[in-house]
Amino acid sequence: MAVIVVTGRGGAGKTTTTANLSTYFAQSGYRVLAIDGDLYLPNLGLHFALDNVKYTLHSIVKNPNMDPEWAIYRHEQTGVYVMPGSPRLEDVLGVSGQRLKDIIEHLKYKYPLIFVDSPTGIPFDTLPAFESFNYQIIVVEVERSPIYSFETMVENEVLKLKALGDKFKLEVGVVINKVREAADVMDKIVEVIEEDIGVPVLGVIPFDDSVPESINIGIPVLVYKPRSDAALAFKEAGQLTEEWIFGSSGRK
Repeated sequence: MAVIVVTGRGGAGKTTTTANLSTYFAQSGYRVLAIDGDLYLPNLGLHFALDNVKYTLHSIVKNPNMDPEWAIYRHEQTGVYVMPGSPRLEDVLGVSGQRLKDIIEHLKYKYPLIFVDSPTGIPFDTLPAFESFNYQIIVVEVERSPIYSFETMVENEVLKLKALGDKFKLEVGVVINKVREAADVMDKIVEVIEEDIGVPVLGVIPFDDSVPESINIGIPVLVYKPRSDAALAFKEAGQLTEEWIFGSSGRK
């Protein structure tokens, strides 16, 4: 199974969600690979303290003869296998989204569950790889969205990204991130997404200072501070995502 994690705007927590859902599944006994599919602004490696490694996704994209396993690193604290991207400008120029698709297809046989961190907005540079995905998770941030304009934001972000998933026949879910709103407000937001748009909400993650701390350390918050509010919410999101993908029995 391959899951693409997307968002409509920067700063929503797409990469944090990718890192922590990957961590949940790895901690639950799945063999999980997290790939930095943001070919031009990669930062998934930062979340796993893998921002200064010899080989990256970009190494594999640029050299078809290189074994993709050379750019995969097992994160000791979480058990997640990670393929980070390169932050160097000279590496990101001229990369191919088609090559990313080939890499994902090649690795599906060794990693039963793959999470791919997508570029922000409509991910034109990775569109060829969408044919390799089964699921799409849209990360929505409500912290900077006044409640009176939320439905407009849903139309601008969730509906457009859902349409992209629908085009490629993907199952689509939503994670709401950086939540400060009261429970009754969130209930309304969840209702809009699930009933009006018809997409399941897989997680509601509260704003939590433990998250930026965990990124600075390079250990996803689910392991870094497992009793924090965000970690508990990501654990619940992982459980819902596991049932969404594999059914109630789970499959490893």
